[in-house]
Amino acid sequence: MHKIERPIIFSSSSSQVSNRFLGLVSQSCAVAYNMKRSVLKCPPELLLRQVSTKHCGQQRLGNELYLRSPPSTSILAGKICSSSAFQRRHFKAAFCTELGKPLSLGLKESSELCSGEVRIQVAAVGINFSDLLMVKGEYQVKLSPPFTPGGEMSGTILEVADDVHNFKPGMKVLGLCSAYGAFAEEVVTTCNAIWEMPSSMSFKEAAGFVCSYGTAMMGLSRRANLQHKENVLVTAAAGAAGLAAVDIASNVFGCNVFGAAGSDEKCSLVKSYGAKETINYRNESLRDKMKKICPQGANVIFDAVGGSAFKDSLRSIAWEGRLIVVGFASGEIPQIPANHLLVKNVSAVGLFWGAYSMANLDVFRWSVDECLKHYIKGQLKPHVCATYGFSKINQAFQFIQSRKSTGKVVVEIRD
Repeated sequence: MHKIERPIIFSSSSSQVSNRFLGLVSQSCAVAYNMKRSVLKCPPELLLRQVSTKHCGQQRLGNELYLRSPPSTSILAGKICSSSAFQRRHFKAAFCTELGKPLSLGLKESSELCSGEVRIQVAAVGINFSDLLMVKGEYQVKLSPPFTPGGEMSGTILEVADDVHNFKPGMKVLGLCSAYGAFAEEVVTTCNAIWEMPSSMSFKEAAGFVCSYGTAMMGLSRRANLQHKENVLVTAAAGAAGLAAVDIASNVFGCNVFGAAGSDEKCSLVKSYGAKETINYRNESLRDKMKKICPQGANVIFDAVGGSAFKDSLRSIAWEGRLIVVGFASGEIPQIPANHLLVKNVSAVGLFWGAYSMANLDVFRWSVDECLKHYIKGQLKPHVCATYGFSKINQAFQFIQSRKSTGKVVVEIRD
């Protein structure tokens, strides 16, 4: 861990607002322009998270404020709506001070809340592959150092804006950071991006729940209209979204699940989550194995790999099957032969989970609400393969880069 001799302190001076807003506009336009041209190296649910909120006139990058667009078509100045109990203080955070270099620990300065926002004392943070890409400067959203990465966390509410009534200080919550910054002792986010934690859920489980399970539920239930007892093929089945898809399809929908993963150990984990059969596509053909174990084909395919795995999956689909395009972890965006869709009456549907936070907030929240409901019933069990302390955050990133992780890797911010 690299140490910072002088604490990093971000302030929210008004002189920075206009420049930050112009930067957001340019950044958002660039992302929109390049989305079709970029190879998504992780599930795309994390794209544009920093513009996923709708109701507050200001937004943060670190603790700097810049204007953002509210639900109306006009651009309005943000309203500070902080609790009267606010006191400015400093807290520990991880910083990317140079792209491609290890993260460093320093201090951030707290700032007042905007309308609709909450301040959370972070307990644990789930690492997503997008975090690794962002600190290398290889993610679709480009942030200029110094910045604090991290988008998914759990913790306890410290303070709410005066117009927030459905959350109270002291509540344990899980959710997303509307402008990144989760790898810190405190974070400010919108109330629309958090959920109350079930009493039986640990902070560690909660930190890695929202993205993976929300994505899987949206894909299987809404996009593919999965039905009881259907055959489901999941690629990258030991990954975060893949294992969540196996969990939901097996234990909520009661389907016959076939999971493809890259090692025997990963296949064993997938089978323990309810998969009927598994395929190690490092040493056996996905297509040939599917012919043997599911000759009638998969009714639904949940693919986050792309490349050859996508092609073999498409050849393994059943009549009137639905193929969900989740992401392209292989780095290769496949071309879909339209005649294959025609002959079997197949549907190929895209899944951009994060976009629902902007296009249909009710459905976005439903995807997580539904998963929490089944968790409370004991039907779902999120898998955390490794936990690291805050001072070991760089080791946690290295572990994921090694491709040895399964499910989620979590950094515990507070003991």
